[in-house]
Amino acid sequence: MTAGDLRSKYIEFFIKHGHAQIQGKSLIPENDPTVLFTTAGMHPLVPYLLGEPHPAGNRLVDYQKCIRTGDIDSVGDASHLTFFEMLGNWSLGDYFKEGAIKMSFEFLTSPEWLNIPREKLGVTVFQGEKGENGAADIPRDDESAAVWKSLGIPENRIAYLPREDNWWGPAGTTGPCGPDSEMFYYTKGEPCGPDCKPGCPCGGWLEIWNDVFMQYNKDTEGKYIPLARKCVDTGMGIERTVTILNGKDSVYDTEIFAGIIKAIENLSPPLAGGAGGGVRYGANPDTDKSIRIIADHTRSSTFILGDPKAVSPSNVGAGYVLRRLMRRALRHGRKLGIEGQFLGKIAQVVIDEFGGTEAAPGAYPELRENAAYIIEEIDKEEKKFLQTLQHGEKEFEKILPNLLKNPQKIMSGRLAFKLYDTYGFPIELTEELAGENGLKVNREEFDEAFKKHQETSRADGGVFKGGLADHSEKTTAYHTATHLLQAALKRVLGEHVGQKGSNLTAERMRFDFSHGAPLTADEIKEVEDIVNGAIKADLPVTMEVMSLDEAKTQGATALFGEKYESQVKVYTIGGPGDGDDPKRGISGTLFFSREVCGGPHVTHTGDMGSFKIQKEQSSSAGVRRIRAVLL
Repeated sequence: MTAGDLRSKYIEFFIKHGHAQIQGKSLIPENDPTVLFTTAGMHPLVPYLLGEPHPAGNRLVDYQKCIRTGDIDSVGDASHLTFFEMLGNWSLGDYFKEGAIKMSFEFLTSPEWLNIPREKLGVTVFQGEKGENGAADIPRDDESAAVWKSLGIPENRIAYLPREDNWWGPAGTTGPCGPDSEMFYYTKGEPCGPDCKPGCPCGGWLEIWNDVFMQYNKDTEGKYIPLARKCVDTGMGIERTVTILNGKDSVYDTEIFAGIIKAIENLSPPLAGGAGGGVRYGANPDTDKSIRIIADHTRSSTFILGDPKAVSPSNVGAGYVLRRLMRRALRHGRKLGIEGQFLGKIAQVVIDEFGGTEAAPGAYPELRENAAYIIEEIDKEEKKFLQTLQHGEKEFEKILPNLLKNPQKIMSGRLAFKLYDTYGFPIELTEELAGENGLKVNREEFDEAFKKHQETSRADGGVFKGGLADHSEKTTAYHTATHLLQAALKRVLGEHVGQKGSNLTAERMRFDFSHGAPLTADEIKEVEDIVNGAIKADLPVTMEVMSLDEAKTQGATALFGEKYESQVKVYTIGGPGDGDDPKRGISGTLFFSREVCGGPHVTHTGDMGSFKIQKEQSSSAGVRRIRAVLL
């Protein structure tokens, strides 16, 4: 079964069970300062899981592109990826444990769907825990276990595991949370013994699906209160599931990576006396690891650059992660003997396979639509990195004579870190050059310096929370303020202004927008006056559900390149006459602001506070950034 087959079957199955298909969202999360990328399929749906009504209803299904780099050093083994696709279905106050588990089991085992032998399946459920500080105990999830038993999963293949394994949430310090039940497939033939179940040291169990049951609300005192409106969130990784369905040992052995790996093989230099690519996947564990890293990192970079909210390589935030992925792929290309620039050729394979053509669009047509930008950015970054390597090699040559005088033939880790920190020169290349000259690098000392560096400038830090950073009144007010700010910017600077991203907390807001020049002091003051005028006017904030076409006809602003459902939520600030005052309104409209948005928002603007722009600066080419507060 191919990834495309699995995608289609999953969507078809849940539509048959009353779910509405919704669109997967951007890799760059909106309004969430706690994470750099969308890390799970449910990430864009957190506001709806927390109570916001979804325009498509209470049963939803989709596929979502995700990035996780916490395990980047594990990439190259059989299962770890930085980019992956997640299938998900949701119940927003509709079915709960029994309904979710029975549907999961049917999709996994029914001959009409995946036809996995039930004897190959094992599951985990929450083992329960004692309450702390006077809080009530959280009972073991016997309800989920009973459903699994009724479906034929024996007790000896049900593992009862603690919070770190089988609990989700809350999104912040308080809010909805609950136990989950994970499904595993045994990959090694027969289980190692009668008590072999998920978590067994034999390592044969591979997780393929997770059902999360949000049944509690954690309050400010740390107590878990049962929720009246219970929700279900599930997630199935496409790559891992395709691997087990096709009996493969690794995600890289599936058709998902076949074309990408073939391109890498063909780019490698020929072996002595041979023609064409010299490296062959499957021939050597060391070269296999490099091929896998190049394949994964190039695929991730292509999807990040091809996203409607694409970032470019940089030294901070998501741009730093992108740069690290690309440079790591380039370094492993050098290990395979590939010289010069080559990532663009591999990226083109990713674009062709996942983006499709205009006549036959793939699962992610945005890759094809943004192909020129993807290749251009990769080309620029490769050139920069090749220059970095040249500079680093020259610096190494300068210090080499003194290093050779060292009787221990050891290069200090601090010196190796200086090459990394100052010139971006990878430690692996420093070790390679040192080895060629009979030297060793004090790696322990380097790792210590690098760890301190990570603690102060970690680019991929933060805990996944989803939606807004929290759902406090202040953060919600900042979310509404982004709408007021965008309307004011359009009024002052022109209709070309469009939101390129935002980052909100309860203390401040950051708003990126398209504009080619710095704002003058007069423009900044005028924007502030317009926003504060709208706040002082105490305008109503209302929401309607309508078709996307109707929303656009009514003048609603939508994010360029974003994927929307056929039915969307439209938030309007103000009403008839609120746009007539040129100091508060947008020319030619009868409302202050109207945007397609998931929410949440304040109900009226009067209690938001006073809006103050603290800083206006460049974010990237053609994009400006405003930092502001509500006082």
